[in-house]
Amino acid sequence: MKSLVILISGRGSNMQALIEAKLPLRIAAVISNRPDAAGLEVAKMHGFETRVLDQRAYPGRDAFDAALAEVIDIYEPDLVALAGFMRILGDGFVNHYRGKLMNVHPSLLPAFPGLNTHARALEEGVKIHGCTVHFVTSQVDHGPIISQAAVQIMPDDTEETIATRVLQQEHRIYPEAVRWFMEGRLELSDNHVEVDNAVVDDSVLYSPGLYK
Repeated sequence: MKSLVILISGRGSNMQALIEAKLPLRIAAVISNRPDAAGLEVAKMHGFETRVLDQRAYPGRDAFDAALAEVIDIYEPDLVALAGFMRILGDGFVNHYRGKLMNVHPSLLPAFPGLNTHARALEEGVKIHGCTVHFVTSQVDHGPIISQAAVQIMPDDTEETIATRVLQQEHRIYPEAVRWFMEGRLELSDNHVEVDNAVVDDSVLYSPGLYK
């Protein structure tokens, strides 16, 4: 059975979604860069091995990235999933796991990379917002898109109401993308992802299950 390592920094709601999806994989470890991450207790409750690498204990990004990669490689995972991992990873780390490092971001990339995506969506007056599952590259929040889900922005929406609806979609599409990967249904070519030999164009929204 293929294995997954999950990286978290906070409560780990996307980690929880991956656990509850009962995917055809083994979760080898849950690793956090913050010792107070609430998701660590959730992982322990489910019986998964947890590790903490406190980012404050390292002199810089390169040292932390090297230590993190060393720990991850102990588990020899087929895939590393960022699940609310709030730290930018350096080029060396990203290249080490190229094609095996996945993230979910709370916007319809390439729109609104980075932080505060829901506030920025409201400020810009967009009508459609959402989330994106993508492979991680050295350019932050710009990796090849695997799948996206959209939500409509309503006139009375706030950051909180949008965040709730977008998070529901994250919990829906992230496990499916991980499933596709573990079943060997994803192929990365340049900046495009193929699912069952159908090109996923990043200008179009695809819902999970479309290529079953």
